Amino acid sequence: MRFKVDMHYIVFSPVYLLMWLYTLITFIPWYFLTDAGKKKTMAKREKAKSTTGKAEGPYRCVENFDNLAREDFEGKDSLDKLFEHAVQRFGKADCLGTREVLNEENETQPSGKIFKKLILGEYRWLSYDEVDQIISHLGSGLAALGQQPKSTIAIFCETRAEWMITAQACFRRNFPLVTLYCGATHLITSTELLETKLKSILPEMHNLKHIIYVDNKSITRTGYPEGIQIHSMQAVQELGAKPDNLSIAVQRPQPTDLAVVMYTSGSTGQPKGVMIIHSNLIAGMTGQCERIPGLGPKDTYIGYLPLAHVLEMTAEISCMTYGCRIGYSSPQTLSDQSTKIKKGSKGDCSVLRPTLMAAVPEIMDRIYKNVMNKVQEMSYVQRTLFKLGYNYKLEQIKMGYDAPLCNLLLFKKVKAQLGGNIRMMLSGGAPLSSATQRFMNICFCCPVGQGYGLTETCGAGTITEVADYSTGRVGAPLICCEVKLRDWVEGGYTSQDQPHPRGEIMIGGPNVTMGYYKSEHLNNDFWVDEQGQRWFCTGDVGEIHPDGCLQIVDRKKDLVKLQAGEYVSLGKVESALKNCPLIENICAYANSDQNYVISFVVPNQKQLTILANKNGISVAWEEICNHPAMEKEVLKAIKEVAASIKLQRFEIPVKVRLSPEPWTPETGLVTDAFKLKRKELKNHFQTDIERMYGGK
Repeated sequence: MRFKVDMHYIVFSPVYLLMWLYTLITFIPWYFLTDAGKKKTMAKREKAKSTTGKAEGPYRCVENFDNLAREDFEGKDSLDKLFEHAVQRFGKADCLGTREVLNEENETQPSGKIFKKLILGEYRWLSYDEVDQIISHLGSGLAALGQQPKSTIAIFCETRAEWMITAQACFRRNFPLVTLYCGATHLITSTELLETKLKSILPEMHNLKHIIYVDNKSITRTGYPEGIQIHSMQAVQELGAKPDNLSIAVQRPQPTDLAVVMYTSGSTGQPKGVMIIHSNLIAGMTGQCERIPGLGPKDTYIGYLPLAHVLEMTAEISCMTYGCRIGYSSPQTLSDQSTKIKKGSKGDCSVLRPTLMAAVPEIMDRIYKNVMNKVQEMSYVQRTLFKLGYNYKLEQIKMGYDAPLCNLLLFKKVKAQLGGNIRMMLSGGAPLSSATQRFMNICFCCPVGQGYGLTETCGAGTITEVADYSTGRVGAPLICCEVKLRDWVEGGYTSQDQPHPRGEIMIGGPNVTMGYYKSEHLNNDFWVDEQGQRWFCTGDVGEIHPDGCLQIVDRKKDLVKLQAGEYVSLGKVESALKNCPLIENICAYANSDQNYVISFVVPNQKQLTILANKNGISVAWEEICNHPAMEKEVLKAIKEVAASIKLQRFEIPVKVRLSPEPWTPETGLVTDAFKLKRKELKNHFQTDIERMYGGK
């Protein structure tokens, strides 16, 4: 992204002169004091190369070219050993933190809807030693309730300290954790989820005997099926703390034992349970941690993404391994402007001031649009100065440098939205647009690494290096795995493509998981080579650059062939059009028996309402979204953005349906990681699809 600055440069000539003089005076000392030359060399070096010399690979990281890494700490080959190693090293240090809820208030919106607002206190911390003791008592208590080693235990719970404590207790006792109920006798959940989501379906869970709820809230025991016992987590810990139960020998896991059955997001169909053994996770996290320089006790990580997602779970276990502290949050309390934070109160980032953060592109896109909306509301002088500083720093970053004065004077307030201390952000789960990545680089003054991996590879595949200032790429293979391309001739991708080889991405290494739980018929994408190494065919299409870095260019399941024979990548279209200021979220759709693309759009309410008022349309929000004139305005904006980023004519949506309701995990239209659920969206908008394709 580059701003178009108004042509009144003469007014700001003193500012240009100051910037030029500042660069001239400070560049040389800054260059040598920050090792900028070394970082630039690191960014441009070859990062991975083919082990066979062939264009299709396999490609390995040059640092571990001869052997793939399997473990970070010698002998720590299972998750229980990894955490005990951390306790030995960081026992008294803060480990897991949770904010105290001081008060809850109901706030009535202009629309009549009632939103719950929270007033939160400071973070309260458990040390590594304290967490270790809770894990010991909880595991002992679960065993006393009849939980057996190698028998699955289900967890259905929000991201919180108790989730990770439960996971560690299960790892220690060799209780495989399952992130979706599938016949387990024990279930861990929260009172809210138990009352709102689970209670009505409990009669269908025939094997379930014990429910453990993690909060300290009271719960009514009436209305639950007979034969199911309900316990608080505190009561289970107290049971486990009894000497008779603590004295029972613990059956520890082997590296080849099942650790987690983690269900995929279900964005392209039914969720599948991925069987992950201890050694898979150890290898995957070894690769991930190597790409985060300086990871250690000085770091604070903010945990708010779903822990049932492999990105968040491995990030948190990695942080605990290296002595970081983890403060828990949620998308609704993350910043001062978040939906559940009462006006005037501080969001979690402002209180915690994290140094590390993982995010999915949907979260980063929201931050980007919120900041840009505020920029548009600035006075002319403020807006122009921001644009000048933004463009100046953009040019510096493209050359591999930085702009410390701009960071201090212009971007300090923006950076403060996430606490002001972020030193690295990692994006995963879906492609991040180049515009959003550059914006985060510039305004939050930290590297934004893109990662690529799947549940089937423990979230590990590739991650960009901190020194790599390019955009649109996902980095070189991690030290734990290798990447190979397989020709997909029908889609037009082969290893002989110019300027770079392309094809379906296959990931091989000790981080590749053991297949799908109770679904052997779905295991065709897993295979083992002659050397006994496991591989997974991802279904994504990639391109290998000369320095060995991977770029995701397509997804086989997102590709639709139109009636005239053109292939449209729905994901590519969506990623490009999310930069439109009128669009909050978008789903592109195409039928193979039609010759054009249509779309469903969640509009940016503020921007579209302003535009509606300019057009003399002063009605309720739902009526704005249903108004034909506003559909035309959104299509006009879509075409402008599409032209600026050079989408092909046949890729641009011709018709649009505006959705007044946002797509959240609660609506069932997106996953917990905010990925689109295409099948559910198609069903939801079926009537509109027929209308837009002329069926009605």
